[in-house]
Amino acid sequence: MKKENTNIISTLMLKKLISSAKKARDKAYAPYSKFKVGAAVLTDKNKIFTGCNIENASYSLTICAERIAISKAVSEGCKNLKAIVIIADTKEPVSPCGACRQFMIEFNPDMIVIMANLNRKIKIENIKDLLPHNFKL
Repeated sequence: MKKENTNIISTLMLKKLISSAKKARDKAYAPYSKFKVGAAVLTDKNKIFTGCNIENASYSLTICAERIAISKAVSEGCKNLKAIVIIADTKEPVSPCGACRQFMIEFNPDMIVIMANLNRKIKIENIKDLLPHNFKL
C-alpha cells in the first residue's frame, strides 16, 4: 500500500468492504464466461454500495461490477467516493478493466482501488496510478 493511502480506511472497514464485495459476487449473472466479479464502493460518508457483473448474450452489453456499484452510489446522491474493492476467483488480485478505471477516476482521482481474490490476496493502488493518462475534458 502506498504511504498516502494508509489512513484512508481502517482495517475493519477494509474487511467489511471485502466481505460486501464477496457477497455481491455471489449474485453475479455470468452464464457465458462463468467469471463472477463483485465490487463494493465506499463513500465519503462511509456508506457502502455493491455491484456484481451482469453478462449479456451480446457481450458488448455486459456491465462490470465496479460500474454497477458506482452507479448505485451516484443514483442515490453519493458522488464522493473514497475506495472500491473488486473481487473475483483469480490467481492474483483482479484488476479493473480500462473502462472501469476511467469510470472510477471521474468520481475521485484519489480513489483507492483494492483488488482482491478469493484466496485473500489483495493489492492496493490509487486510481491515478492505474490510469495515469485518463481522459479529461
